[in-house]
Amino acid sequence: MPRPNSVYASLPVTVFERMSRLARDHHAVNLGQGFPDDPGPEPIRRRAAEAVLDGWNQYPPMMGLAELRSAAAAHYGRWQSLTLDPESDVMVTSGATEAIAAALFALVEPGDEVVLFEPIYDAYLPLLRRAGATPRFVKLNPPEWRLDEAAIRAALGPRTKAVLFNNPLNPSGTVFGRDDLETLARALAGTDAALISDEVWEHVVFDGREHVSALAVPGLAERTVKIGSAGKMFCMTGWKVGLVCAPAELLAVVAKAHQFLTFTTPPNLQAAVAFGLDTQDDWIRAMRARLATKRDRFSTSLREAGFAPLPSGGTYFVNVDLAPLGVSDDAAFCERLVRKAGVAAIPVSAFYADDHVRTVVRFCFAKEDETLDEAARRLKAFMARTIPA
Repeated sequence: MPRPNSVYASLPVTVFERMSRLARDHHAVNLGQGFPDDPGPEPIRRRAAEAVLDGWNQYPPMMGLAELRSAAAAHYGRWQSLTLDPESDVMVTSGATEAIAAALFALVEPGDEVVLFEPIYDAYLPLLRRAGATPRFVKLNPPEWRLDEAAIRAALGPRTKAVLFNNPLNPSGTVFGRDDLETLARALAGTDAALISDEVWEHVVFDGREHVSALAVPGLAERTVKIGSAGKMFCMTGWKVGLVCAPAELLAVVAKAHQFLTFTTPPNLQAAVAFGLDTQDDWIRAMRARLATKRDRFSTSLREAGFAPLPSGGTYFVNVDLAPLGVSDDAAFCERLVRKAGVAAIPVSAFYADDHVRTVVRFCFAKEDETLDEAARRLKAFMARTIPA
């Protein structure tokens, strides 16, 4: 039998697939995987359908439709005060994960090191290892999950080629502000490391927060590849349309990797996203308010059930600290929860490579109120009849 690639052959089934399978088997309320029940803005969906019937269905340009690149530059100008040339500084990919892969494959070579902040999105490690790089970790800890300049400096070395940074941070729901980004800039000063800034949750922020892009911060802007996601912006996670912004010299190299991954993205989705970026600012503001209300509703229910929810400034997720309950194994707790309570969640230890934080569980609150209320009812009943261990 042929010998497969060792990076992928050794990967286990993801925690998301495992917990979703258990949720199906036990008829559980699935608050594990992070997708909303909201169908997304109707005008954008309608524009995509119209573009299939009436628009261009052959190869679009490799860098993306001109109308989408222009719309993205204008959108980021309004929302984040960025000045972008749509011809040289913006590219469209088939989702943000493809953009992350293209950035790593373009900027990293075997023997290089890439700095990651734990907890980490699960695609990061296999992609950087496939690029031949070695990970170096900076561990962030609950309840605040803040950056520490000394810890970042300690992870940097002469072989550091890139830093991969997620803001807002999945799974913790942390929103890093300008002060945090300036901390990162000071730590990177004097290095030639690129910053791959995964900003897919940039519009899913609450309580009056405004997203600060790494492209807007001196000391980071010249080294940053910023990655956004139309699927996250408009709550349509199946729409794999990524938006990549970077200084022209950096983006030109990332584009060369992109052309040999997916090359292009469906033109009807690109046209619809361009329309959405131009017209749906009010929908985005309403989405933030709606999700913040759901976060508050579910957090209150968690407290009433006996859990200790941690702060969530953005994303679809709220985390629970299990330490006050005496729990020391979040993965075992999640398995018990789905089997005994009929609610699926994700252990945050799955987002660490080695020295796990093992007392935190992540719930997705981007669901219909009826779904959240049913999950809350089951959790309250579970806590009332047992002492979790």
